[in-house]
Amino acid sequence: MLHATSELEFSNEKNTEDTSQLASLAPSGDASPSEKNSPGLPEKTGYPDSVYVMAANIFQGIRFEKSPEQVLIKYGNEPLRSLPESEDEALQRSSYELAFNALKFQDILETMLIDSYILPSTTIPDHLSSLIIVMLYDFQERKFQARLFSDNEEPIAEVQEVENLLNSFKTKLAAALARCRIKHDALSIYHILPETVRNQELRASTLPLYAWINTCKISPEEVYYSLKKKGYNKVTSVLHIDDKVYAVDQHCYDVLIFPSHLKNDLLNIDLFKEYKLIFQDKSRSLAVHSVRALLNMDDDILMVNTGSWYTVAHMSVLTNNNTSKIFVCGVKSQAKDPDLKNLFTKMGCKNIQILHETFLNTEPKDHRLQKVKVILLLPHCSGLGVSNPVEFILNEHEDTGLLKDFSQGGTSEDKLHILAQQQYEQLTHAMKFTKAQAVVYCTCSVYPEENEAVVKKALEFQDLGIKVQPYRLSPPVLPLCSLKEIHLSTDKFFRMEPSGITNGCFLSVLTRERDPSETVSVRDVLARAAAKGLLDGIELGKSSKREKKKKKSKISLPKTPTSDNSGIQTKIAEFLNRETNANANRSETLTTKTSLPQKKATSAASSSHVRKPGKPAANPLVPTFMKNTAHPRPYERQTNFIRPRPEDRVIALKPIEIVLPPVMLPSSSPHGIKSQIPTQHFYYHWVGPKTGYFPSPSITRRGEKPKENLPSFPFRRPRPWL
Repeated sequence: MLHATSELEFSNEKNTEDTSQLASLAPSGDASPSEKNSPGLPEKTGYPDSVYVMAANIFQGIRFEKSPEQVLIKYGNEPLRSLPESEDEALQRSSYELAFNALKFQDILETMLIDSYILPSTTIPDHLSSLIIVMLYDFQERKFQARLFSDNEEPIAEVQEVENLLNSFKTKLAAALARCRIKHDALSIYHILPETVRNQELRASTLPLYAWINTCKISPEEVYYSLKKKGYNKVTSVLHIDDKVYAVDQHCYDVLIFPSHLKNDLLNIDLFKEYKLIFQDKSRSLAVHSVRALLNMDDDILMVNTGSWYTVAHMSVLTNNNTSKIFVCGVKSQAKDPDLKNLFTKMGCKNIQILHETFLNTEPKDHRLQKVKVILLLPHCSGLGVSNPVEFILNEHEDTGLLKDFSQGGTSEDKLHILAQQQYEQLTHAMKFTKAQAVVYCTCSVYPEENEAVVKKALEFQDLGIKVQPYRLSPPVLPLCSLKEIHLSTDKFFRMEPSGITNGCFLSVLTRERDPSETVSVRDVLARAAAKGLLDGIELGKSSKREKKKKKSKISLPKTPTSDNSGIQTKIAEFLNRETNANANRSETLTTKTSLPQKKATSAASSSHVRKPGKPAANPLVPTFMKNTAHPRPYERQTNFIRPRPEDRVIALKPIEIVLPPVMLPSSSPHGIKSQIPTQHFYYHWVGPKTGYFPSPSITRRGEKPKENLPSFPFRRPRPWL
C-alpha cells in the first residue's frame, strides 16, 4: 500500500484552476514527432494494466544507475509480479516503447517526483519505483488526464494504487513539469533530449514502410492487382505523398515501399494477414538478395544471428526454385521449434533446418554443412543506424541493454570494443568453413569499428595454413542506383547512410579466390545438370571427333609412329621413288629451263598466301632421300597420293610445304615463258601454315605494262618436293 499524508488533498479542490493551468502547460510544442506526423491519430487514452507492469520490469533492467551521492529514488531488485507474458506483438511493442521513453526522460521524471513532494509525503516501496516512473511518463503524455478503462481488462492492484496516487498529485506534477521546461528553456520535454535522439525520432516518424512479397504464395502481379482494388496506386516515389500509394524498391525487385502513415490500414488487409506481404527493414532484404546472387542451384546456406525469423523466411522464398537448404544457427531453446515450424508452414517455407548449437560451437567439418557454399552473418551490433530502436530490438532479438545506448544517442567505447571483438570472432570462424565459397557480412551500424575494421582485420589475419584458397573482398552484388551509392562503394563496401527514406546499412561480400586447377568446362556443367534432371530430357551430344583426336594426339606425341603410320610413309616413299626413276632422263633438261617459270607459276598460284622465301620446313617423319626427288606426275595420279585418314588413328605431323609443277594456262602466262613449257602438263601447289609471298610476274598491276624480258638468275636449283 502507498501511505500518503494527504493522499486526497488536491483531489476535489480548484478544478477550474487545474483546467486552465493544464491548458497553459500543454502547448502545441509538446507533441512528439510521431504525433505530429500521424494524421487522424486518436488521442492517447492510456494502456492496459499488464502493459504498465511489463514496461516497469523492462525499465528495471535497463535504467541508469547513479552514484550514491546522486541517487534521488531507490529502485528495488525484484521484478513485479505480472500475468503470463502475452504473445500479442502489439502489447509487447507498447511495453518496450513505454519503457524506452521513460528511460530517455529518467532524470526529468525523477526530478518531477521530488519537486512535487510525492516522495517526501508518501512511503513508496522500492519495488514500485519503476512502475511509478513509467506511469508518470504516460500520465504527462496524456496531459494529466484520466485513463479510460476497458470492460475486458483485468485490473492489477499495484497499478490501481499508483494511478490513484498520481491523480491526487496531478496539479503539483504539472507545475513541476512547467518549472523543468523553463529551466531548460524548452517548449516541451522532447526538446530537452540530445539532438541525435531528436533526429532519430524525427526519422522514425517519417521513415517509409518496407514489405517484401512472399512469392511462394502470390506473384508480384497479383499483389499489384490486389492493392489496386484496395485503392493503392503505383508510383515511382512515396516521399511527401499522403495518398494511398506504393513503389517498388530499386535494389530489391520483390520489396514494396509504403508511406509511414498507412501502417494501420495495411495491417488490416488480407495481404498482410495471410503472410503474402511482410513488413521488414530493408537492410535485411539487401542481405538475403546479396546471398541469392552468389548461389548456384544446389548450394546450401548457413545463416548466423538471423534475428527476425522473417529474414530466414525471405531467404527461403528466394531459393524456393532451387534445391538449396537453409541452416539456421543459434536457436537455443527447442521449445520454440513447433512455433517456428508452424510459422514457416503458414508462409510456405520448406527448406529450413534449425541448428540448436551456437555458431562458435558449430564445427566446420559438420557432415550436415558440407554443401554450404554461402554464409550469411548478421552479427549483434550497436544498431545506431536504425531509426526505431524498439522495432530493432523486437525484430532482431537484440539485447535490451542497447536501449540505454539508443536513449543517449551513442555507444560507449567499451561497449563498442566488446561488440567489435564478438563480430571479429564470428567472422573468422565463418572463414574456417573450407567448403564455403563466400561470406556475406551485414550490420545496421554506422561505426567503422563494427564494419570496415572488422572485415579488414579478418582478411589480414585469416588462416592460410589450410589447403584452400584465401578470401578476398569482392565488389557489391547489388545494383548501385545513385551517384552517392557509387561513391560510398568505391572501396568495395556497400553502405547506406541513415536518411529520411531508409535506415543505415553496411554490407560486405567476401569470396574465395578462384583455384585455377578447378576450372570446369561447359560440357562438365551440362553433364552435371543432365545428371540431376535439370535439362528436361535434352540429350547431350557425344564429344566431337576433333576433341577426341586432340586428346589422342596429345597422348601419341611422345610415342613412336605406329605400324599404320610407317606403312603409309613407306607407300609415299615408294611412290616418289618410282616417280624419280620415271623422270630421270628429263630432269636435267628441266632443271635449267623450268626453274624460272616454276617460280613464276608458283607465286601466281599462291598469291593469296603470304610466304617468306626460304627453305621449306623439313618433316622428321619423312625419309631423307625424299627431299631431293623430282617433280611429281600429273594430277591424275595425285588422287592416289591423298589417302583418307583412319578415324580411329591419328597421325601427328608437322606443317609441311609441298611444291608441285605449275599449271601453265595460255591466257595468264607471258609469251616468253609459254613456249618453254609443254602445255599438256598440269601441276598444283599446296602451302602449309608457314607461308610467304612472292609477287607474281604473270599478274600485272593496274597502270603498268607487262614486262617482256625477265632477268634470269645466275644459279638455279630445282625446288625440292618437301
